Amino acid sequence: MFSEELNKISWDDTTARIQGKTDADVRRALTKEHCDVEDFMALISPAAEPYLETMARLSRKYTEERFGKTISMFVPLYLTNSCTNSCVYCGFHISNPMKRTILTEEEIVNEYKAIKRLAPFENLLLVTGENPAKAGVPYIARALDLAKPYFSNLKIEVMPLKAEEYEELTHHGMNGVICFQETYNRAHYNIYHPKGMKSKFEWRLNGFDRMGQAGVHSIGMGVLIGLEKEWRTDITMMAYHLRYLQHHYWRTKYSVNFPRMRPSENGGFQPNVVMTDRELAQATFAMRIFDHDVDISYSTREPASIRDHMATLGVTTMSAESKTEPGGYYSYPQTLEQFHVSDERTAREVDAALRRMGREPVWKDWDASFDLKKYAPAV
Repeated sequence: MFSEELNKISWDDTTARIQGKTDADVRRALTKEHCDVEDFMALISPAAEPYLETMARLSRKYTEERFGKTISMFVPLYLTNSCTNSCVYCGFHISNPMKRTILTEEEIVNEYKAIKRLAPFENLLLVTGENPAKAGVPYIARALDLAKPYFSNLKIEVMPLKAEEYEELTHHGMNGVICFQETYNRAHYNIYHPKGMKSKFEWRLNGFDRMGQAGVHSIGMGVLIGLEKEWRTDITMMAYHLRYLQHHYWRTKYSVNFPRMRPSENGGFQPNVVMTDRELAQATFAMRIFDHDVDISYSTREPASIRDHMATLGVTTMSAESKTEPGGYYSYPQTLEQFHVSDERTAREVDAALRRMGREPVWKDWDASFDLKKYAPAV
């Protein structure tokens, strides 16, 4: 399990090594075809800031060699805002006095139909709060079953599950799982996650191993930029984690995300650091140079200008016209959002903007019939 590997990696030592990277370390990393985590540290370090244009050119080169000029489009659907956790930065936390919604089967189908009217989405991400008693595996399985007539590629972003539960959901059409570790800083993790199942650091961290053991086709990972002041250290820990997963579960496809927190307008949780646009670009370029094959995803958290620009330089997956409240497409469009989106363009407007920049939005890029793993001979 990765928790055992993480125990061997010091947060403070990693922070010091990143800060200690030199101009020579950066130039050496930029000349390597295949980078290791030490090279990644150099590329996200302050020493790499003068090389941003060089990194952008390399990132574009590697992205187009591996992905061409395509951008895979997806849409999230929040099924419920019911949650038993107390994450201090989340609008869905259990202490927030808000109306809780769990979509019924009829409401779920109405959402699917409403999404299909927006654009030819085939990649759907189902999202829930963490309330296994009311919206657990049977509920998620039923939502997947109901989605199959409408979408060809189904992913989930829900509470961490057991390996056998992930495997069960693959039989209901689930193709991928997204889970944000939020932060790899074990010492601070419970400051942000004081109660509920999400407070169990190792259970969440080792969930990625359980996904791999279950044979999940696609695993998405990310850290929440703003929780930890040393965001470079958090992203480096994710790079260690990515390499570990690729080594142990090599048949699985991986994606990464760097969601940025924004200062709260209502006196709520304030991020400990605000990552600048240049720093987000640097992290994106560094990840692409580090791993030519990983999907890099930007959500509608990011402004349209940033998403458009980065679509030509390293990003390969985007959401569009996202609603972050349960039933936001049809049933309950005025319920409380988990977070406010920055890119409020319609999916059609995003499609048109990408095409003007020479990108090719791809609405369907996976189907169950493409999965050769199930046809592979037993070893």
